[in-house]
Amino acid sequence: MNRRLYVAALISLALAACAGAAVSSHPWTPEAQAEGWAAAGGATRQVGLGWPGGARLAKGVRFAGGVQLIAAPVSALHGLSDLTLTGDGGFLAVSDSGALVRGRLALDEAGRLTGLDDLRVRRLTLADGTPIADKADGDAEGLALTEDGEVLVSFERDHRIWSYGPLETMRARPEARPHPAADFPLNAGMEALAAAPDGWRVGGEDGGVWDCSLEGCRVVAAPPDAAPGAGDWRLTGLTRDPGGDGWFAVQRAWRPPFDLRARVRRMAQDGALGPVLVELKLPGLADNFEGVAAEAQGEGVRLYLLSDDNANPAQKTLMLAFDVAY
Repeated sequence: MNRRLYVAALISLALAACAGAAVSSHPWTPEAQAEGWAAAGGATRQVGLGWPGGARLAKGVRFAGGVQLIAAPVSALHGLSDLTLTGDGGFLAVSDSGALVRGRLALDEAGRLTGLDDLRVRRLTLADGTPIADKADGDAEGLALTEDGEVLVSFERDHRIWSYGPLETMRARPEARPHPAADFPLNAGMEALAAAPDGWRVGGEDGGVWDCSLEGCRVVAAPPDAAPGAGDWRLTGLTRDPGGDGWFAVQRAWRPPFDLRARVRRMAQDGALGPVLVELKLPGLADNFEGVAAEAQGEGVRLYLLSDDNANPAQKTLMLAFDVAY
């Protein structure tokens, strides 16, 4: 089997596992050392965009470095499903086994992403304050820091949005926040979660966009009548555009056995999606991209994309950086 087919086959097998009805929870080994956080270990190596013919970048978009996060099989640094930035050179991610991961972005003199430092983990908790132990309770897919500094997490299977309070003083007993009154599939719920003016924006994996606040949620774009089919694009991540009044959305498409793609587009106030800014596909670097975060940078914005490896050795946890000019 040549390299292209080998890579594609591995990824297809990995996503087939992702699509299964059940995924075991990740073992939890670290002990909290300070303010609920524990050192996570792990290492990174730099990556490019892979073979020519894969990545397609729109005019004004530039690749700004990337890394693969490498961790032991029992590490909590697997299954990272969303990402946000903390505004101080740090990042916060959430895993679909119910853990938070935080660290710092390592950049070279040219501002390119070269590593991830000071990685720490913290177990999310249930409403009674006990640590999440089961996949059914901890399938976290969306993460946002609101304008008020709240850490919001959206979960699927048991569809809900919980607030864990400010990042530096997180509460042990999360508080429920309004979420869309939609009939989400078991394993295709509120994948996209982002800060919005006076609240948060929610996107369903199979479609639908809502704006929510403490007063409730309103429909921005209704879900489609029929769920997406094989090979159709699904919404997997959302982040506020720091330089405008919209958002950046990441979508994923998979058609077995050899077609896997991810792309980034702008989302307007009414939920409409703009032209493709970034597309990643085979034979270039491709994986299960689900997280996106943005920060203002010069005359444009820096985007970070994060892939979820589903704790599957055939997949990778990748963080890629792209600079987008306005």
